[in-house]
Amino acid sequence: MEGIFWLIVVVVMAVIEIITLGLTTIWFAGGALVAFLASLFGANVLIQSILFVVVSILLLAVTRPLALEFFNKGRTKTNVESLIGKTAVVMQEINNLKAQGMVQVDGQEWTARAADETVIPAEALVEIMEISGVKLLVREKEK
Repeated sequence: MEGIFWLIVVVVMAVIEIITLGLTTIWFAGGALVAFLASLFGANVLIQSILFVVVSILLLAVTRPLALEFFNKGRTKTNVESLIGKTAVVMQEINNLKAQGMVQVDGQEWTARAADETVIPAEALVEIMEISGVKLLVREKEK
């Protein structure tokens, strides 16, 4: 009877993965498949459950980063993502304590904060490290 349960879990997880294409449930389908195979060899429910959890976590931890890298290899960054790594000009001194700072990049002005808590003077060149909400987190470029 447990074998049928694990087969149902495999099918449900595979269907969810096909519908969402989010690389989220396929790992659990793999774990359920291993638990199903264990049930065929007569393993008890506890062993099947442990195998399901362990194999699912291992698949998730080991193969997900590789799969994401493979699927995102040819992906072109768009919109805001494309700003990361670019150089911007400080229009207004960036001072995190005073909650002030403005930069210009690609002809657009953005609110900015220093990524490393330093004060960055106006007219300095900065590198965009990341984006937090509507603010750019920047670091002053070496001169």
